[in-house]
Amino acid sequence: MAYTATIEEESKELKRLYKDLLKGTYQELSKEDIKSIRKAFDIAVEAHKDQRRKSGEPYIYHPIAVAKIVADEIGLGAISIIAALLHDVVEDTNYTVEDIEQLFGETVARIVNGLTKISHLKKDDASIQAENYRKMLLTLHDDVRVILIKIADRYHNMQTLDAMPVEKQARIASETLFIYAPLAHRLGLYSIKTELEDLGLKYTEAEVYYDIARHIKETKEQRDKYIAEFSSVIQQSLEKEEFDFEIQGRTKSIFSIRKKMLTQGVIFDEVYDKFAIRIIYKPQSKDEKHDAWKIYSIVTDHFSPNPMRLRDWMTRPKSTGYEALHTTVMGPNGKWVEVQIRSNRMHEIAEKGYAAHYRYKHGSGKETGLDDWLNKLKDALKTTEADAVDFMENIKLNLYSKEIYIFTPNGEIKSLPKGSSPIDFAFAVHTEVGHHCRGAKVNGKIVPLSRELKSGDQVEIITSNSQKPKLAWLDYAVTSRARSKIKNSLKEEQKSIGEEGKEILRRKLRSLKIKYNNTTINDLVSYFKLKTSLDLFYRIGNGSLSNTELKKFANRQSRSFYSIFRSKSRSDKSESFVGKDEVSQKFDLLVFGKDEENLPYTNSKCCNPIPGDQVFGFTTINEGLKVHRKDCPNAVNLRANYRYRILSAKWIDSTQREFKVNIMVSGVDDVGIINNVTLVISNTMNVNIERINIDTEAGYFEGHVRVSIKNIDQLNRLINNLKSIEGVTKVEREKKSK
Repeated sequence: MAYTATIEEESKELKRLYKDLLKGTYQELSKEDIKSIRKAFDIAVEAHKDQRRKSGEPYIYHPIAVAKIVADEIGLGAISIIAALLHDVVEDTNYTVEDIEQLFGETVARIVNGLTKISHLKKDDASIQAENYRKMLLTLHDDVRVILIKIADRYHNMQTLDAMPVEKQARIASETLFIYAPLAHRLGLYSIKTELEDLGLKYTEAEVYYDIARHIKETKEQRDKYIAEFSSVIQQSLEKEEFDFEIQGRTKSIFSIRKKMLTQGVIFDEVYDKFAIRIIYKPQSKDEKHDAWKIYSIVTDHFSPNPMRLRDWMTRPKSTGYEALHTTVMGPNGKWVEVQIRSNRMHEIAEKGYAAHYRYKHGSGKETGLDDWLNKLKDALKTTEADAVDFMENIKLNLYSKEIYIFTPNGEIKSLPKGSSPIDFAFAVHTEVGHHCRGAKVNGKIVPLSRELKSGDQVEIITSNSQKPKLAWLDYAVTSRARSKIKNSLKEEQKSIGEEGKEILRRKLRSLKIKYNNTTINDLVSYFKLKTSLDLFYRIGNGSLSNTELKKFANRQSRSFYSIFRSKSRSDKSESFVGKDEVSQKFDLLVFGKDEENLPYTNSKCCNPIPGDQVFGFTTINEGLKVHRKDCPNAVNLRANYRYRILSAKWIDSTQREFKVNIMVSGVDDVGIINNVTLVISNTMNVNIERINIDTEAGYFEGHVRVSIKNIDQLNRLINNLKSIEGVTKVEREKKSK
């Protein structure tokens, strides 16, 4: 419907909107606050007077709507309301950040400046977009209100998205599902999160959205009748106990119903817990928990609970600050009903999130879950990742994932994302514990470090000063903290191995009668198709470049024409290889998933990936596995809407791939010999022991060891080193696994 209001009608509407803005504030406003808000309102109206939205309505309606969301639904105070009113002024008009600071102070100016920077983000390129989102999240260092106002801004844009062109609708909606809905969820803005998800689905999968909406509408009368019948039974009992309460019937969101349909493989009618009520009570005593459990007891006196669906978020609130008691009971006619029990304080925190959380926390002097999460996020943001899209995927995982609660040996509780491993727990305890993690006990039993932890597990980390992070840990580390610490450690180890490799290469070249100098190093880098000298040293140090390959190089060097006709310009140019501070890779193999499988695939035509590109796999319906670059124009949309069809992928250097080999070692059983065997293996060119089994009997021992090696030269060196141990009589490679 076209916008047709007159100037007089718009003037009246502005007055109404201003009154409504002040009337709906969550925080109490002083006379000085109201005066400053009026001043910001007038400046915003004047600044945007000649601007119109796509719908035709005055642009000023948008910042006022954002301020209303900030004041009422998010519950922030005067500073945030002023910043929301002015959030587009610097970007769209002649006002500067300095002007804002002079008029409203440094805090408002800083928030407006942060919002202006976010507005300048480019949207077309996925990798640029992800990098810019990282920069956006960095504003948390300055003021989390920047993010909260930006969420309000996006929320209103989604509410008015109908006026935008179709292609922009899809992009903005995908972007919303990709980052803004998870952020709203993590900051406790559940109502806004739900609306963002539903609106995101509306513009990305319209047919699905309207089909579910139609089903909900058609069943509304029946559902309301059922909820009223269910609630009346509980209501009578609560009134007898003289509770001051309110019962709200609620329908699951369209997005959550769609999610259940996908994950459970069912149709709309088969989603079993579409019915839900919320009991909001005013505590009878100082003990809110006692009252909540009393209400729970009343509910379960009438209806049988599902013991697997009890969630006590009061004893251990979510890291968003959310508190409540959830249960699912069997209602009349065999229908499951979810019951949420909250005090009015808990309800405020659930609805307002961050703002209410801090309002009730004020003066307690106690750090809560939300503070802890914000600190973890800030810590993650400090780490520079090579791939911003991967960074955003990790952040999103930590934003949106369900939480599990793990106990330390001393009974302290650590909150981790669902899917976390002992490695994640180790780094959550302390960085040094993570770095030196050698093994883990879960509930008293030693388990693999890849074990997925479950809520309630008690975990003890076994450490060793000689242990260092391994590349394989990245396959089962989930948290951004653990992953960033592992990657940093691996880079340091690469440099260390590179230094060793440099000395090894010096000795090997001497034995081959080749001078060790910059020209030779550059020739080696070029010959092996590498990019940096450190890359060369690292490969020598870890054994992936063998003696045989160096001899081939030496034979080529000995040919006189190679030295005579080598271009001087090429030699000069190659000097740039020496001393670079990074390890590069020659990419010749694409592998998929955690197990690094070599699967058949085709390259997508939309982005034409080549070896070395950051890529992911996408399982199509008719064309098998397609590979896309992570900065593909379609990347954000595919990841936001079809995550279940995404397969991680990466290009690797096949010479760096490790192979599993079984070795049999036997000899005279003597004191310390088994320890000597394991030490020799560990000290041979960074060989890792995968499995070891040693039996002893009557002075004789026999061991079967499974190791990870890179090539035959490394294996032969290991076998020779083992044979040199006093007491070892036989070492051989086994043909079959033991």
